[in-house]
Amino acid sequence: MSIKQTAHDFCEACDAGKGWEVCQEWCRPDATFSVQADALAEVGTLADYTEWAKGLLTPMPDAHAEFKSLMADEDSNRAILFAVFHATHTVDAGNGAPTGKKVASDYVYVLDFEGGKIRHMTKVWNDVHALTQLGWM
Repeated sequence: MSIKQTAHDFCEACDAGKGWEVCQEWCRPDATFSVQADALAEVGTLADYTEWAKGLLTPMPDAHAEFKSLMADEDSNRAILFAVFHATHTVDAGNGAPTGKKVASDYVYVLDFEGGKIRHMTKVWNDVHALTQLGWM
């Protein structure tokens, strides 16, 4: 399987809230995660990130990703996905009453591969902008 197809399948499952149980198929067991966003400051593994993404479906069950572009560089073993996260806060998941506010948040995943599996993912995301749209800040 190409890294482009692997990246697509992983990102689709991750952003649909499938969690690590499903997403681990495309990843090294020790896959790491990084982001420059306070909302995810404590997340350092890809397993933890996929579970965090799964948790977003509780307060925002309509959450979905709109994939805009996916590029793969087989020579550098890297894939880059640009997408927009769409959701509405409609359920109280212990974080306060639903705001009813919508979010449309741009983000980029940079996926580094080793042996055909994802070994690291960097997320480029403006968490403050997203959380403000939802009325959480």
